[in-house]
Amino acid sequence: MSVKTIEDVEFGVELPVFEPDTSLDNVGAFARAVGWGGARFESHEGAREEGFPGALVPGIMGMGFLTSAIHQWAPAGQVEHVDTVFRAPMLADTPAIISAVVTDIDEDIVELDMTVKNTKDETRVFGTAKVRLPLG
Repeated sequence: MSVKTIEDVEFGVELPVFEPDTSLDNVGAFARAVGWGGARFESHEGAREEGFPGALVPGIMGMGFLTSAIHQWAPAGQVEHVDTVFRAPMLADTPAIISAVVTDIDEDIVELDMTVKNTKDETRVFGTAKVRLPLG
């Protein structure tokens, strides 16, 4: 369910789960587009040679995934702030399951607690977001 205005938002509501494209092709294309091309983002073998468990999803891409989850839920929302804590690497070709819950509503700002987990239910990233929504 998507929301259009602040009046559509209820405290404690969980946003629809969002599963972004973490494929190696997509991650590599993003990394090259932002000037971060290289083994750690484009090759599982190359990333392992650098000491990583596999090709990494760049942190800024993960934050973009959080923003995409917000816009799926509130297309008219303006993301004011995203604050994240990276607990463990997000790996390319590994599903990322993004969930969020409304933790505060203040005038025209909604605050969300957000989490990125893998299919083993391990938290990779968590954080908060503030989203400005139109008044009804």
